[in-house]
Amino acid sequence: MLFEIVYEADYRYPVAVSESLNALRVKPAAGPHQSVESFDIRVEPDVRVSTRRDYFGTEVLEFGIDQPHDSMRIVAQARVRTDARPAIPAGRWDHLTDESYRLAGGEFLLTTPQPPEITDQLAGLSEAIRRDTPAGTAMATTKVIPERFEYRQGTTFVHSTIADLVNGGTGVCQDFVHLALHLLRGHGIAARYVSGYLFAAPPDGGSDSVEVQTHAWLEAYLPTGQGGAEWVAFDPTNGGQAGDTHVKIGHGRNYNDVPPIRGIYRGPAADSVEVGVRMSRINGV
Repeated sequence: MLFEIVYEADYRYPVAVSESLNALRVKPAAGPHQSVESFDIRVEPDVRVSTRRDYFGTEVLEFGIDQPHDSMRIVAQARVRTDARPAIPAGRWDHLTDESYRLAGGEFLLTTPQPPEITDQLAGLSEAIRRDTPAGTAMATTKVIPERFEYRQGTTFVHSTIADLVNGGTGVCQDFVHLALHLLRGHGIAARYVSGYLFAAPPDGGSDSVEVQTHAWLEAYLPTGQGGAEWVAFDPTNGGQAGDTHVKIGHGRNYNDVPPIRGIYRGPAADSVEVGVRMSRINGV
């Protein structure tokens, strides 16, 4: 599939701030199932934007505004092509004990920050997702979480914990992914947090252009049974494998490694921000 994505962020300050520094993670990633055909970013006031890759390989766009300003506008445009995902590999549990797997899995095998207290409910969840293979367990995790918890905006916030989701019973994609990572890593499966966009057309298939928000899913490192392993994407919010309607920006251990924007400014004002993302599907290309 081919998509055009426009990310817009407008910041307003009631009193001019003297300077600001910003880091953006909004550029789609190039990878095995995704290619970036074009990308452009514009910032007002006009500044030079530099790029670097962070520890996990996500491209970070950085800029500073060293003059007084009472507003800031960011517009990023991308054209991205995605491919269908391959079949899920079906390696065995004993493959996870190989030294090569543990070295490749690295920090994605470590427990999540602020690990929740082990309760009967969490223990039951861990037992409910266990299957005969790591791949089966990853898929079961993806399906069990949206069955047990309700997706509801406004009940959690960016710093909410796994315990907040488990105790409250509601959350958003970020919360579902953090819980899934905790469960998979508890079974010895390396798993990482993914940030990006999901093209979610209306149920009637009406529009090829929709307003979206930053979405989260995960990638599990699954053994192939042939001495290797592959990163496979799953979406625990939507109960299945991630596919060609998912556009990846980057990954990390958790949300804190891939926030869309992070910045600081010098001045007494409290800022207000409006962010919008429009995702358009290009047909016949």
